[in-house]
Amino acid sequence: MKTGLKKGFITAVLLMIGLGGADAQSAHPADHASHHTHKTVDYTVDPDTREEATPVPDEEGFYWWKGNLHTHTLWSDGDHFPETVAKWYRNNGYHFLSLSDHNTLQTGDKWIQPRLSRYAASAGGVDVFEQYLEEFGKEWVEFNRKDDTLQVRLKPLSEYRHLFEEPGRFLLIQGEEITDEKVIHMNAHNIGSFIEPQGGETVRAIIQNNVNAVHKHQKESGRPVLPHLNHPNFHYAVTAEDLAHISGLRFFEVYNGHRGVQNYGDEHHVDLDRYWDIVLTLRLAHLDKGIMYGLATDDAHHYDGSTDHTALPGRGWVMVKARYLTPRHIITALKKGDYYATTGVTLRDFSARDKEYLVEIEPEEGIDYKIQFIGTPKDHDISSEEVLDENGKPIRATRTYSREIGQVYREVEGTQAKYEYTGDELYVRAKIISTKKHPNPFQEGETEMAWTQPVLVE
Repeated sequence: MKTGLKKGFITAVLLMIGLGGADAQSAHPADHASHHTHKTVDYTVDPDTREEATPVPDEEGFYWWKGNLHTHTLWSDGDHFPETVAKWYRNNGYHFLSLSDHNTLQTGDKWIQPRLSRYAASAGGVDVFEQYLEEFGKEWVEFNRKDDTLQVRLKPLSEYRHLFEEPGRFLLIQGEEITDEKVIHMNAHNIGSFIEPQGGETVRAIIQNNVNAVHKHQKESGRPVLPHLNHPNFHYAVTAEDLAHISGLRFFEVYNGHRGVQNYGDEHHVDLDRYWDIVLTLRLAHLDKGIMYGLATDDAHHYDGSTDHTALPGRGWVMVKARYLTPRHIITALKKGDYYATTGVTLRDFSARDKEYLVEIEPEEGIDYKIQFIGTPKDHDISSEEVLDENGKPIRATRTYSREIGQVYREVEGTQAKYEYTGDELYVRAKIISTKKHPNPFQEGETEMAWTQPVLVE
């Protein structure tokens, strides 16, 4: 992956101006038209003029912003300096990036020793410093030697964001991966101060306590904040039943690009698509907990020059429909479900109207597509069974449910499809599967996909 911020480029650009907007959290009922016309925001650089193209909104004045909501740097267990990470995302067509290091904010004075850092080691140890120094120059990089050991200062977000942010082009968001006991990880986006992991006696208590802490922070800070549950299949820590019982949480990762998080399950554990439908059915029909939206993220830890390809950037992202590129507008749109998750498929249009759900793809030449409309009927069998191991003993896993849960109502091969509601559906969502091999896959043979958000059918 080629990177290149010209050496000596330290000129600050204008900071993003925070514009107002409602902090809505409502789902889209099917009797309320939600029409998304996708016109890509084109920020490609003309190789002749080296000037960025002017973005063009759709006919309603909305743009589609590409962003990643799960990112790590040397502030925790990523293997590159934060400027290098921010540069990669900006140079690769992203419009916003949330920095979500484990149990820390990128604030204060912190120094690392690249030769001794086990995280920097995957990027070459001292070599990662040499790359950093070459990219940003001695006037920017702060380092010294103590007892012949190289020490390098990690720049806080408040210092380096000026290098990359630009109104209507690129936005950095302060986040945190709240990392708690029992392998419970939750991201909180657009926070103003550190949120301590809350702990708890059970998986559900830990999740609920941390969700409550994020909402308390939002209320006290007066800023829109978004929490989401990370990689529920990581160590199979969170069952669908666990997530279904949580109040005040509307987001989880249906796709995470870290190769260790078991997106597709195993013989005893469901894949995250199946998991999502079980969560939705329990929350909407039996627990009155509300909608659950799905995100695609990178969970990136490893970058240019790294010998470890476990968690590379560019594997999964969200496309968010909003008028302005500000934290408030991005978070507000996410909370409304005005986005889709993707690992590479681009949508031209998708809409949820009172009688139908429409999906239209922006196709690539030579690629075939399959569009699935998925949901659970209002009248369904909710009975379930424990999952047993090879010795017939129950294990901690999402229970086995009827195939009525998360059934495919309609499947269409092509670039456009429509599903007409019968009124018997509890909800409907769409999944798009392409034949294009992912260039940077979570696992070998993976093809590019996309997910739209579930719509309640009244």
